[in-house]
Amino acid sequence: MNDVIIFFGGFLGAVARFQVGQWVGQRTSGGFPYGTLVINTLGCFFIGLIVSRWASGGLFNFLDVGFTAAFTTFSTFSYETWRLIEEKLLGLAFLNVFFNVGLGLAGVEMGLFLGRV
Repeated sequence: MNDVIIFFGGFLGAVARFQVGQWVGQRTSGGFPYGTLVINTLGCFFIGLIVSRWASGGLFNFLDVGFTAAFTTFSTFSYETWRLIEEKLLGLAFLNVFFNVGLGLAGVEMGLFLGRV
């Protein structure tokens, strides 16, 4: 049963990731990967909120292992950073790492805080 729960969470997370990425992409320009930054920051907030509210069970599997895991994307973040380095946009590459990690940590903290209120 957990496989089915995770499958549906993952399906919804992947679709949400695509939609949020499209939405952000239509509203931003330039070489900086804003969509991935927004997605990863939201995902970090989600995981903080989820862990503080539901540490285990079916809802945890649906929200964390399924939805949030499919929604966030470390591989895309890594590729986009590599692409910026390859294009010799070292400042943007640094900012991408800095903001993804920094906002990710802040998102987790905010989610944990709000989840405990």
